[in-house]
Amino acid sequence: MDNVSKAVQYYENGYKCSQAVFAAFAEQFGITEKQALQIGSCFGGGMGKGEVCGACTGALMVLGMKYGQFDLNDTESRAKSSSMAVKFLDEFKKRKNSYICRDILGCDLRTEEGKNYARSNGLFGTLCPEMVRTAAEILTETLGGDE
Repeated sequence: MDNVSKAVQYYENGYKCSQAVFAAFAEQFGITEKQALQIGSCFGGGMGKGEVCGACTGALMVLGMKYGQFDLNDTESRAKSSSMAVKFLDEFKKRKNSYICRDILGCDLRTEEGKNYARSNGLFGTLCPEMVRTAAEILTETLGGDE
């Protein structure tokens, strides 16, 4: 199964958007499924505040695994990871008009009213799987074109 399908399946099985995207790619970078699901667990729903879409956050974690700086003297990887993050977010916004969760959902998850609106209108089941799919597709394209 390809990573895009895996990401969507994780989400449809009940994992958060951030977990779904990160877990679908993590084993390629030496992170176990369990670790990826744990690490990604606090980033869904725009970190529970409707901020940056969790599917994007999961993708950014994968990009960090690939390009992230770990040596303070390695300024090249620092610049590369930053540029890859911007490139990813710009592409996501181009395809989905925003990478901010509350803009995508059209409600404010910081409020009970917003959470209830999202639930009662099935937004987590209709919009979010598409965000997971899009983030995983862009990530696949990005990694495939730069390895």
